[in-house]
Amino acid sequence: MPGTAARTAAHIAADDLHEAVRLAVATLRDAPPDAWEGRAGTLEWDCWETVEHLADDLFAYAVQLGPAAPPSDGDVPFVWQARRPGGPANAVHADRAAGPAGLLQVLEACGALLVAMVRTTSPETRAYHAYGVSDPEGFAAMGLVETVVHAHDLAAGLGLSWEPPAAPCARALARLFPTAPTDTPPWPTLLWATGRAELPGRPRVTTWRWDGTVRTAGTAGPA
Repeated sequence: MPGTAARTAAHIAADDLHEAVRLAVATLRDAPPDAWEGRAGTLEWDCWETVEHLADDLFAYAVQLGPAAPPSDGDVPFVWQARRPGGPANAVHADRAAGPAGLLQVLEACGALLVAMVRTTSPETRAYHAYGVSDPEGFAAMGLVETVVHAHDLAAGLGLSWEPPAAPCARALARLFPTAPTDTPPWPTLLWATGRAELPGRPRVTTWRWDGTVRTAGTAGPA
C-alpha cells in the first residue's frame, strides 16, 4: 500500500475515469432486466434513478469546465429537477422507452463528455464545485469516485459483483480525501470515506465530503 508521499505524487488521469466508466457500464449490462426499479443499496433512489444521477454528475462536471471563463462562484445554470418527491434532481434523464440498454448508453455518453473535457481543458483552468474550486484533474477524480461508489450502490441493488481496480481508487483518495488512512486497502478505504462501509479500528463515517481544492506538488491539503 503506498504511503502518503506516494499517494500525493500520483495524479488522476482522464484514462482512469474512462476505464472506471467502461468497467461500470460493462458490469451493469449484466443486470436482470426486471431489477431496475429496486433500491440501489442503501440509497433512497431506485437503480434506474441512480444511474441517471451518476450520468448527471458526469455531465455536470463536464459542462462546469466548458465555458471560456468557467464560473468560480456557482454552477453553470442548467435546470436540475426531480421527477418525483425524494428523487434525484437531474438535468439528465434517460428515455424509459429505450430500456436499460438506453439508460447505460446515456451513462456512457456522459462519461465520455467528462473524459473529453478533462483531456482537452488546460490544467490551469479552475471551476466551481460546492466542495472546493477545482481543476480538470479534480473533476476527473470526482467523476471517478462518483462512478465507482454508485456502481457499488447499484451492484448491491442489482445483485452484481463489483470491485474497481485498487490503483485509481488510491489516486482518488489522495486527491480528494487527503486525510484518509494510507495503511488500509484503497477500495475499502474509499467505501469507508464515503460512508458506505466499516473500516477496522476506525469509527464509521456518517457525514462526509471530499476536498476538491487544487493540490500543488508535494502537498496533501488545499493549494
